[in-house]
Amino acid sequence: MSSDPIQKLLAPVHEFLHCATPNEWIAEARRPEHLPALLVDHMNCELKAAQTAIMLLRKYAVDKNTAQALAQWAKPFEDMVYFRRYSPELAGAKNGQIQLVYKQDNEFNREFGSAMMRLIKEEFHHFVQVLEILEQRDIPYHSLSAGRYAKGLMRCARTHEPATLVDKLIIGGLIEARSCERFAKLAPFLDDELKQFYVSLLRSEARHFKDYLALANSVAGECIDARVQYLAAKEAELIQSSDPEFRFHSGSPLAEVLAS
Repeated sequence: MSSDPIQKLLAPVHEFLHCATPNEWIAEARRPEHLPALLVDHMNCELKAAQTAIMLLRKYAVDKNTAQALAQWAKPFEDMVYFRRYSPELAGAKNGQIQLVYKQDNEFNREFGSAMMRLIKEEFHHFVQVLEILEQRDIPYHSLSAGRYAKGLMRCARTHEPATLVDKLIIGGLIEARSCERFAKLAPFLDDELKQFYVSLLRSEARHFKDYLALANSVAGECIDARVQYLAAKEAELIQSSDPEFRFHSGSPLAEVLAS
């Protein structure tokens, strides 16, 4: 992907987010000693993204049997991360075929199901790709505690429906947009293999953020601009403020608050 298409792809991402990734985070991320943590946490993030989409489908859209099938789909990936149990089925599981049966068969649920299923498949595929990179580089998988980022955003979600779902979808869009922005900003500082890999992820991440926002608009049935601005500002605070841990979505490792 040449630079012009990349910039065109990133333009709505940059417009959506309230700040860029701090240069101090890039400086930390490009250090060779941080590569294992970067890749392991990236793989964990792919699982979390898929789990979030599965959770949303199970809670809001599909029937009980479909919910169980979705949970089973995630199991080989969860076993790898939580118990370090590698299953030969893992690589094939990324292409899981599940027929969604909805609690209510309406246009929104079908749109919701289609977008989330595509996202889940892509996140599981990316999970396998990162795992293969770890194996090729003889980097052992090791447990990492979750960073503050996603939890910090979810604490901002409202607690009554449908506002809760609207906020969760906006937050999903913010996380996907930040991943896209961070892949693009970090890629030039990585070796050729990782650079090409991270650039290859941009298109799907950019589409995921748009899908989440479109769904949030559909659920709300009214203008969500004010809510988007509020949550995007909270996201920027997490990215710009100092963070004691290095993670894929961590904040600045140096500054207390950086200018956007």
